[in-house]
This record gives sequence, C-alpha cells and structure tokens, in this order.
Amino acid sequence: MTFDLHYKKPFWTWFIVGVGGAITLGAWVLAVIRKRGVSWNLFSSIALTIGLVLAVFLGDLNFRFNMSRYYDIANLQVYEDVKPDVDKGSSLMDAGKVYFASGTTLDNTRGVGFKNGDVYCVAPIVKDTMTDYDFWAVGKNCCADRADFRCGEYANRRARAGLRMMDDEDRPFYRLAVVEATNADSANPMPAPHPLFFYWMQDPLAAQNAYRDDGFKFFLIAIFSHFAFNLLCVIVATIAFAKIGSRY
Repeated sequence: MTFDLHYKKPFWTWFIVGVGGAITLGAWVLAVIRKRGVSWNLFSSIALTIGLVLAVFLGDLNFRFNMSRYYDIANLQVYEDVKPDVDKGSSLMDAGKVYFASGTTLDNTRGVGFKNGDVYCVAPIVKDTMTDYDFWAVGKNCCADRADFRCGEYANRRARAGLRMMDDEDRPFYRLAVVEATNADSANPMPAPHPLFFYWMQDPLAAQNAYRDDGFKFFLIAIFSHFAFNLLCVIVATIAFAKIGSRY
C-alpha cells in the first residue's frame, strides 16, 4: 500500500489486498468449522483481521501523505536558471523542482491570503520588470489578508528555488488567492495567465527526499510496532491457553 506498486499499478495493489482478505476469510471459516471455542484458530483469525485492517489503513495513509508526494515530484522535470520576468508558466507546466535565476525574490508586499477554513497564502516570485506573474510561492496559515507572506523559507536569503505544490485539494483555493492578488491593485495589475504554485525554499531536492525518508520511517515504525504487538499477544495467548487447557 505504501510504495511504487500503489503509485504505478493501483489495481494490483488492491488485488493483493483482496487476496489477503480471502486468506483472512478462510481463517475465519476454518475457526467456525472446527468449533473449538477459544483456540489458536480463533486467535489467528483475529490476528489476521487486525493485521489486514492496519496494513491497509496505515499503508494508504503513509502513501497519501508521504510516498505519493515523493513520486509525484520525482516524475516531473527539473528546471534551472528560470527567469520569472522572461519564462512563462505555460512552458514549465511539467516542473517539479525549479531553481530560479540570480536576483529572483519574493514580493511579500503583494502577498494575499484567501480564507476558507485555512488561510491559503500566495506571493508572486519576481525578478526585475514583470509582465506576467506566473510563478507563485504558497503556504497555509502563514499570512494576513493583504501585503503579508511568511510561508516556507521566506526569511532565508539563500532561498531561490521552489518545490511544486501537488495537492489537488488545495490548488483551487490558491488559484482564488491569485485572483484576489491580481485584482488587488487596479493601478498595478498582475496578470497571471498560467499560475504555477511552489513552496519557496533553498533546497527542493532535500525537501523531496524528506517525503521519501518520512515514508520509510513510518513504514519501519509500523512494521516493528505491529511485530511487537503480535509477539505480546502470542505470549499472552500462550499463557491463557495453558491455564484454560485449550486444545491446539
């Protein structure tokens, strides 16, 4: 559920889950047929059920919040020396990591926040004289309504790169924030025909790899925690069955 099989071939991922479900169902059928009350057959059925449910739930959770984000970025392109005053968003639609040209900065004074539960913050990424504003730094709950942006590495003077924002649920709200920003000052319009959204930072490759590393850590913690839980259950069950004299 966690790794690239889920990303590349989701059908086979759920097929394997179905096989696991069939095995678990078979264990329950066997436990019912033998009708031995509290026994290892019943214990195995319960253990398989718990294991399957946890594997699907935690694996999908880890995939959604860590590994899928890593794979999304890894499958996109890397662009270097991007000039916001020259390059257009329409030519970098497949950008995953962008390293901007020297002199590129955030225009925090033209930052805008759009509130819909969370506050969706945007600020234009600029260089020299701009005609179109297609590159935007984004973040959540890190700005005021107007003329403010404190998201990502906004205070890092060495930050001059972006990691693509890939969350489909958040994108529409960032677009609305951009609409507000472009219409905020009629005297100084900011046309944004093809806005692209990035997390502003110094090292997007490290941020991308952090998703992968967090995914592996989550996976290992879950595996060893479940092993320890199973081991404890086996010890308790062995002692309990010995006391009640169950046949197994």
